Amino acid sequence: MTHPTSRTPTQMRVRWFTVLLAVVTFTLPATLACKSAPPATPAPALSSPVAPSPVAPSPVTPSLPEPQAQASAPKPVNHVSGTDIYNLTKQLLAVAPKRFYGSPGHAAAEKFIKDHFAPEDKDGHLEIDAFTATTPAGLQSLRNYIVKFPGKKDGIIVLGSHYETNYPLKDIAFVGANDGACTTSLLIEIGQYLRTHPNNGYSVYLVFFDGEEAVKEWGPSDSLYGSRHLAAKWSQDGTISKIKGFVLADMIGDKNLDIDQDSNSDPGMIALLKKAAADTGHASAISKDDTPMEDDTLPFHKRGVPVVDVIDYDYGPHDNAHPDGYHHTAEDTIDKISAQSLQTSADIFMQMIVLLNQR
Repeated sequence: MTHPTSRTPTQMRVRWFTVLLAVVTFTLPATLACKSAPPATPAPALSSPVAPSPVAPSPVTPSLPEPQAQASAPKPVNHVSGTDIYNLTKQLLAVAPKRFYGSPGHAAAEKFIKDHFAPEDKDGHLEIDAFTATTPAGLQSLRNYIVKFPGKKDGIIVLGSHYETNYPLKDIAFVGANDGACTTSLLIEIGQYLRTHPNNGYSVYLVFFDGEEAVKEWGPSDSLYGSRHLAAKWSQDGTISKIKGFVLADMIGDKNLDIDQDSNSDPGMIALLKKAAADTGHASAISKDDTPMEDDTLPFHKRGVPVVDVIDYDYGPHDNAHPDGYHHTAEDTIDKISAQSLQTSADIFMQMIVLLNQR
């Protein structure tokens, strides 16, 4: 997972109290709002706003709601399901619980990604970006996976996530359900949607980064191996100049979802993130905290790419037993994330595609 530039224990405790207060304040209205749904209408294309919704296996499409009713509107038929993302995360954890470099789990995670994009591989739209990284543990063979969905407009929207787990934690039962697994599953489910829906906007690239985690201790030369490599490669071949926006998913399955406003992201992209959340009825999922994050967005941001890191770094309780919450502990397990949070994240990501296509 990423590394925050700075956050004090006092800030964390204040934020945790704020989150608890927000939950008490908004739980009752949200519960009442989900009692009913408007009638179905034809599902919108990616060029239209994505309506918000609770998680449901067989949803219906809403008519356009009034602004105050948006939070209770069901999702459209053409959507990415939070329940499906959650179930896919369980499948990934079953076959590849520990995914550190060189492990059988790392290889299993790579196969999991490739198998889900077999049609794209057959059509030549799955690229394996293999490289060798010099790390404190010696040379490591790493691979980014890039799945391309061509569009009609000249430009690229990049959605990304890392898929490996923390190398220093390889000797404990760290599986990274929230930290790498659910975000990998989010991208896979978005890919399933894009496969079956014509893309009339910019091309969409799904990037599964390897080597986000530090091998020994987080620092400029020991972290972000995959994104540093790909940003340099795309800078050399000209791809980077075609990117209209890069949206990164990291730790977005937390049951108490509270997405940071990363001050290392592009201000315009943060504004777009807020609009995507508001458009889909999830404005309350965006925190008021301004937290600078060091993540896979940085190598691209330094090269002028508009980026936004969609991350909820404040994960789990903060007490003597959990000074940093569940982050980088054996307690980052499937029971700590929820289909509802994954639905919120999916809605926001799909709406970000719509909004970037309007720029």
